[in-house]
Amino acid sequence: MDLLATSMVLFAGWYLIGLGVAALARPEATKRFLAKFASSASVHFLELGARIAVGASFVRSAPRMQFSSAFFVFGWLLIGTSVVLLAVPWRLHHRFAAWSVPMATKRISWLAVGSLLGGGFLLYAILVPRVAI
Repeated sequence: MDLLATSMVLFAGWYLIGLGVAALARPEATKRFLAKFASSASVHFLELGARIAVGASFVRSAPRMQFSSAFFVFGWLLIGTSVVLLAVPWRLHHRFAAWSVPMATKRISWLAVGSLLGGGFLLYAILVPRVAI
């Protein structure tokens, strides 16, 4: 179970780095990709399942990560917000995404830099062993 959780955290870090690289290299394609979030009921539930799985992986891996308390809280935040979104009809989630994604991608270079930094930070936090004090 720990190997699966660690693998999911590593995947999340590499996903963010890939998103950052894509946003720099192909900004319009990245905008189209992000605009597809919550575009249908199946995508909505797939997205929420992924968020819950990554959140659970953060919670499970947090004791071995740098900044363990922050990742523990962030993992539960991902799980909690996803559970709330499960109770919301996907069309409302789609409307929110249709409103928020253009704002988030308006300055795609900032999104790229944030994704690269976030992915690098996540990889650092999971790959550099936590030092017990």
